[in-house]
Amino acid sequence: MKILDWYIIKKYVSAYVFIILAMTVIIVVFDTSERVDDFVEKNAPLSEIIFDYYGHFVPYLITMFSGLFAFIAVIFFTSKMASHTEIVAMLSNGVSFGRIMRPYLMVAVVIALFNGYLANFVIPAAAQKGYEFDAKYLKPAFYNNNRNIHRQTQRGRYAYIESFQVHSQTASKFSLENISDGQLHSKLTSSYAQWDTAKNVWHVHDYVLRTITDSGEVIRQGKDLDTLINLTGTDLSVRLNTIVVTMGYREINDYIDMLLLQGANANVALIEKHKRFAYPVASIILTIIGVCLSSRKVRGGMGLHIGIGVGLSFAYILLQRFSEIIFVQTNTLSPAMALWIPNVLFLLIGLWLYHKTPK
Repeated sequence: MKILDWYIIKKYVSAYVFIILAMTVIIVVFDTSERVDDFVEKNAPLSEIIFDYYGHFVPYLITMFSGLFAFIAVIFFTSKMASHTEIVAMLSNGVSFGRIMRPYLMVAVVIALFNGYLANFVIPAAAQKGYEFDAKYLKPAFYNNNRNIHRQTQRGRYAYIESFQVHSQTASKFSLENISDGQLHSKLTSSYAQWDTAKNVWHVHDYVLRTITDSGEVIRQGKDLDTLINLTGTDLSVRLNTIVVTMGYREINDYIDMLLLQGANANVALIEKHKRFAYPVASIILTIIGVCLSSRKVRGGMGLHIGIGVGLSFAYILLQRFSEIIFVQTNTLSPAMALWIPNVLFLLIGLWLYHKTPK
């Protein structure tokens, strides 16, 4: 670590912190102006607004856009260094451009690791309070409009629900099949089943249980029956894109395994999982691009650099959202590929700019 390293590191860190603070103020002001009517109408306590809502909302956005903030910070202070001929002086004294890049990359890697840790292990715990605040004061009750729900609750056990009413926790046309080696061993059908939140079991009404044995078929009928399966009323009563945000690294992996076992669509959970790694890594890639763009002294000065930087930032965000929504929803690409393609493309742009930047 030389004086040059510490000089650039201090400038990078101070600019990054400044950008985060400035953007946090802007985000909070605009969001508050939009939400204030809901806060007042629902009599949300000030302490819950600050600690539960913004205590999750702000860190989540900072982590999601960490690459963008790092990019703007690099453009901001490197353009000033270039306009003051500091970059030219470094190169004229025999310091290579790669050597100048080293402290930038050191800070970018630390930012990426820090935000990756927050996204996987810290923010999900805070997100639970934010989710509860949303459900209580902001978002309307959730209605499950899905029809003909098929889930594999465990290997060889399949549940079918024609429709599910969230407010009454009732599943209409409920059936449960046990199948192994391609053979049906038993089938439970009922007109409706209700999730018992106290006992954590499905309370089946007007049921018919068919059991197939070597000696023949046994039919049993009844009014009421309690059955326990690896599918709860809670699983059918939450917004998937909201609940996955509250899951830590191990929890979201287990949840994805469960969804795949059930035969459910796991794209939302897979997108959230890969976001937590792709977005922090973007800090490193956008730092490379930012240094290459802003290290030259040009007539437009900082304004030109910031304009180009903002344009590239919006292009990156647009590409991320396009990949996330279009490619994944149409099953053109897997969530992993869709989330990492923008990083790969911008890394290639960064390497090209690094090669073209005058040394």
